[in-house]
Amino acid sequence: MMIPPFLSIDATTRHVSLDASNPAFYSDPNTVYAALHARCPTFYWEQQKQWFFTGYDQVNSLLRDRRFGRQILHIASREELDLPEPDQHVANFDLAERYSLLELEPPEHTRLRTLVNRAFVSRHVERMKPELAELANKLIDGFETDNEVELLSAFADIIPVTMIARMIGIPEEMGPQLLKWSHAYIRMYLFGRTQQDEDGAERAAKEFSDYVKTVIAERRANPRDDLLTHMIHTEHKGQYLTEDELVSTTIVLLNAGHEATVHQIGNSVRIILDSGRDPADLFKDEATIERTIEESLRICAPVHIFQRWALEPVEIDGISFKRGDKVSLILAAANLDPAKFSDPLTFRPDRNEAPNLSFGAGIHFCIGAPLARLELNVVLPILFKRLPGLRLARTPVVKDVYHFHGLDRLDLVW
Repeated sequence: MMIPPFLSIDATTRHVSLDASNPAFYSDPNTVYAALHARCPTFYWEQQKQWFFTGYDQVNSLLRDRRFGRQILHIASREELDLPEPDQHVANFDLAERYSLLELEPPEHTRLRTLVNRAFVSRHVERMKPELAELANKLIDGFETDNEVELLSAFADIIPVTMIARMIGIPEEMGPQLLKWSHAYIRMYLFGRTQQDEDGAERAAKEFSDYVKTVIAERRANPRDDLLTHMIHTEHKGQYLTEDELVSTTIVLLNAGHEATVHQIGNSVRIILDSGRDPADLFKDEATIERTIEESLRICAPVHIFQRWALEPVEIDGISFKRGDKVSLILAAANLDPAKFSDPLTFRPDRNEAPNLSFGAGIHFCIGAPLARLELNVVLPILFKRLPGLRLARTPVVKDVYHFHGLDRLDLVW
């Protein structure tokens, strides 16, 4: 396998040089992952100054390994770990993240997740199927006669944010504003973020938090049958969520509840069209639909990396980590491990191999996975059935970032 010119691998030292801002990389990361699997599946990424794991078994194991966690300051001080003090210019962002389900470890994580989890179990999510289909059909009605559409703005952006807003109890007319806040907020997670990215995320966090506080106050006064009311009024072992916990949890649910699904709708449509397969065959019954969706999640996952702190000294794959070291797990690369998946770079919905890791594993397995899967399994068959002959109008525009993998534009005709 050829190594791209922007990638340098020293298999002896397991050091890799790779510019994540190179368009040839972020537009086609799978080619790089294949080269890494072939030569150096565990590697030290020089630009990121961190060890990365791509092997399926290692990523799957590390996601479940309680010697690693999403936070470290619950067991050690900044002084002990030689960590700098928080940047005050992103104080509102840090406050919004302080009680995020994505960032906590037990027992706080257990308490928060217990309060939220029942709303996202499959049997509850399944009840949303009729309104999800109704929304998808309504959106398609709006562009069906034009014979051309930019799918992300007209369809993919709208469906997930509308559904998660309805579930939580946020007015769905807030959808466009929620998208703006979310897009600015998540730029804090990107490699090589700029001062402008940080300032934008800080503003978004402040405005987002202030808005959520107004909705919390309204729900305290006027409870409804929604998730936010449930979180406000339900106790766990004699404790209620504080306002800061409510704000953090609501923001993470709104962000995580739509951002990745938007990317996955676009990614899935693109991979299906690129495959040349007949959509009628891919969506002919529920079992076939499910296999098609799972294969699209495997080969073009929307979130590529999750990081973990070493909570104690540990050795993995011959690499020694001390407490406070960070490691990164490339979920999207694990989905392409040739030791688990035959012909891993090929879209093959009929494969019956390992489950994909796109939603993670362990205690931080994506709480919204049942909702995301339902959305994909419902709206994609409707889209392809309603628009026979669907095809790309022009080459899709890939987002100019790594970590969250998706498209900026997807222009289609039929």
